[in-house]
Amino acid sequence: QVQLVESGGGLVQAGGSLRLSCVASGRTFSAYAMAWFRQAPGKEREFVGAIGWRGNTDYARSVQGRFIISRDNAKNTVYLQMNSLKPEDTAVYYCAAGGGVSFQGYDYNYWGQGTQVTVSS
Repeated sequence: QVQLVESGGGLVQAGGSLRLSCVASGRTFSAYAMAWFRQAPGKEREFVGAIGWRGNTDYARSVQGRFIISRDNAKNTVYLQMNSLKPEDTAVYYCAAGGGVSFQGYDYNYWGQGTQVTVSS
């Protein structure tokens, strides 16, 4: 079992930055691919980005060039650095762990409870 706890969400003005963190329990964190998804009110959950155990990354087109995913295996933590935020980035952001980098939510076995990000215009 892996438990994931996100933090770092909040209210920020458009153009600003936030860094989300996701801390995982368990001793096998380094073996998991880690991903970030988000869900805005009234919308489907969508893939944001993911990082594999080797550090390979993949991003949604909507955040490419603005968001950066990184991981610190010694701290069992994955980060999402969000820059140049837009009002349309407003959503609950979820951290997920799975066997490999994928943009499909069903490929991830473990999920956090989510953290709210609100971007004001």
